[in-house]
Amino acid sequence: QVQLVESGGGLVQPGGSLRLSCAASGIIFGMYFMNWYRQAPGKQRELVAAITSGGRTNYAGFVKGRFTISIDNAKKSVLLQMNSLKPEDTAVYYCNARPDTTFIHGSDYWGQGTQVTVSS
Repeated sequence: QVQLVESGGGLVQPGGSLRLSCAASGIIFGMYFMNWYRQAPGKQRELVAAITSGGRTNYAGFVKGRFTISIDNAKKSVLLQMNSLKPEDTAVYYCNARPDTTFIHGSDYWGQGTQVTVSS
C-alpha cells in the first residue's frame, strides 16, 4: 500500500520559514518523480517544485530562490524548505509521486496535504 504523509505545515509570519516533509512508503523511491503542489482556496492546484531520483530539480517561477526541494534517500522523504514566505504562499501543500516511465507505469500518488498559512 502506497502512502505519502506530509508534515511540517503551520502558521508563520511573512518573511518566515517552514520545512515540509513527505514520508513515502510502498513505492520504490528511485522510480518516481517527486513533486510538491499547492492549492489555495478558489484556485487550481499548481506545481511548486519537482525533483528526480537523480537530484535534478525544477521550480515554479513564483518560488525560485525562496524554496528548495531535496530528497533524503535514507528516510525515503522529500523535503521542501520554504524561506521568505509571503501571504500568497498560503495554501494546502501536497506531496505527489509520479511514475518515471523509464522504469514503471501507473498512476500518480498523492498525500493528504498540509496547511501552510502565512499571516501576521
